[in-house]
Amino acid sequence: MRILLNGGGSRAILLPHLQRPPVLVKQQRAVTTTVELRPQRSHHLHDWYCGNGYSVSGSHGQGKEEEQRVVVIMGATGTGKSKLSVDLSVMFSGEVVNSDKIQVYRGLDITTNKIPVVERRGVPHHLLGELDPAAGELPPVGFRALAERAIGDISARRRIPVLAGGSNSFIHALLSDRYDPRRDPFCPAAAWWRRVTEGEGLRHRCCLLWVHVEAAVLAEHLDRRVDEMVGEGMVEELERYFAAEGKAERHPGLGKAIGVPEFRGYFTSRGGRTAAAYEAAVAAIKSNTRRLAEEQVRKIQRLA
Repeated sequence: MRILLNGGGSRAILLPHLQRPPVLVKQQRAVTTTVELRPQRSHHLHDWYCGNGYSVSGSHGQGKEEEQRVVVIMGATGTGKSKLSVDLSVMFSGEVVNSDKIQVYRGLDITTNKIPVVERRGVPHHLLGELDPAAGELPPVGFRALAERAIGDISARRRIPVLAGGSNSFIHALLSDRYDPRRDPFCPAAAWWRRVTEGEGLRHRCCLLWVHVEAAVLAEHLDRRVDEMVGEGMVEELERYFAAEGKAERHPGLGKAIGVPEFRGYFTSRGGRTAAAYEAAVAAIKSNTRRLAEEQVRKIQRLA
């Protein structure tokens, strides 16, 4: 596993639970290292939060008073962002702000792979399973407002906001100082990251972490994770969801969760509950999850 740290035109650090790499290359926007997670030198993140972090690169927008500091964890689905966010929050008095656009809704906890309460280790989580799925789909601009409110509340209590999730459109909307919802930030010609680091600036002083797992290893892990979710009751959870659902378009946001479209025919079509249909639905979930991970990595690469 690699964790890439980016100053984002601001401050960044080698987090204290990571081994220091043998060589630290300066004058680059990202620092790449193979790491083992272990607690050590916990004062470094506290120093960064208090404004004494290690400058990595770029220029940050100046003139902002009382900038809120945010740790941002990016990465494809299945790379361990949720666990890392909890580990950091426990070590450094943080609270997690979810940036997964499907996990913001209530319901389908297994299908959407929300981190179980017991694994949160008492860390407060914001925007995780809080929204009514029947209220409509949350756009990036709406997430920007909700997440900003959560970050302000966390910062006001002198705790560290830790943003974690795989929805890069949400992360872009929150961090862009001048957010334009009409622009596609993932168009190769957009180069929004260069604009914010060289001119417009980020909205917050950030420590950006990209958790990366090699593609072949991640694909195998994701397939296993789907099997585990099935064993934990995902199919039964989906059965209850479809039994309670009225119109097909009732949940435009939660209804896009991987697992819902794949099992819709199995549960709603006459004669659909066959062994072949079941196996096809599970196979489609695995395929679409792998495809999602690949797309998430491509988007992060465009942001970098």
